[in-house]
Amino acid sequence: MSSANTLTRITPKNITDQEFFYGHKACAGCGGSLAVRLALKVLGERTYAAFPAGCMAAVGFIYPQMAFTNNAIITTFPGVASMASGIAVGAKALGIQNFKTVAFAGDGGTADIGLQALSGMIDRGDDVLYICYDNEAYMNTGIQKSGLTPFGTQTTTTPAGKNIHGSKTQKKNLFEIIAAHDIPYAATASIGYPQDYIDKVQKAAQVKGPAFIHVYASCPTGWGTPTETSVEIAKEAVDCGLFFLAEYENGDYRLTRNPKQFASVADYLKKQGRFKHLSDADIASIEAHRDHKWERMRRMWNHQ
Repeated sequence: MSSANTLTRITPKNITDQEFFYGHKACAGCGGSLAVRLALKVLGERTYAAFPAGCMAAVGFIYPQMAFTNNAIITTFPGVASMASGIAVGAKALGIQNFKTVAFAGDGGTADIGLQALSGMIDRGDDVLYICYDNEAYMNTGIQKSGLTPFGTQTTTTPAGKNIHGSKTQKKNLFEIIAAHDIPYAATASIGYPQDYIDKVQKAAQVKGPAFIHVYASCPTGWGTPTETSVEIAKEAVDCGLFFLAEYENGDYRLTRNPKQFASVADYLKKQGRFKHLSDADIASIEAHRDHKWERMRRMWNHQ
């Protein structure tokens, strides 16, 4: 890989026309498939990709219509990070040069069932880029709650009724959990801000060692949103402050987008079927949690 400071920035104007993930069976408007497609276009053909059981494995490995033109493999659900570690070490042992190993997993496969293997990968210092595409539930198996499902979300395991209004827990602070390992590079991104995401993938690809990106990826099927609004809704999540864009590098946190004023949380939530049941009090609680989190981040992190 080239030195980071000599790289030509990849933009929509110069990004390759070559496709490494296409012809898949993902739902219309799938944010996760867009996150994978963009990342592989940045990383290029000399990339080894690993996918656990999940949406991208289900839609991308349907023989004989395989959706990947580079080397890709399905792993066990909890073991994508360890499998990716083995791929990276094995390729190095074979004397293969100028390659990158990437693991893609959903929020459940990362924040829950895959967290132990991911922690071990970082602890060993393995040269792997791990990308979590976060659609805020276990979408592939029927829209069940994950550790990254927000408060108030209606899923098949957190139904919205008279007494309980969806999920009773907040999203795990996954980015900070990963950063607490003192990983060389970690970032959050959103398909709603594709240039920011592309920049972070390009930066992470230059890291010699573990790197991690948590990308917000909308899911029309699980969220109850029109398919044509996937990018827009992922952008609105950032604009209203319910998802943040940041980096962790050299022991420091940095907000890469620090809005002076937030867009309406209520407008964002009410566009989605999974939040239709929320009361004004529920929305006020969500806003209060957002404000507290941002006050802490702005106070503690360097966002210049």
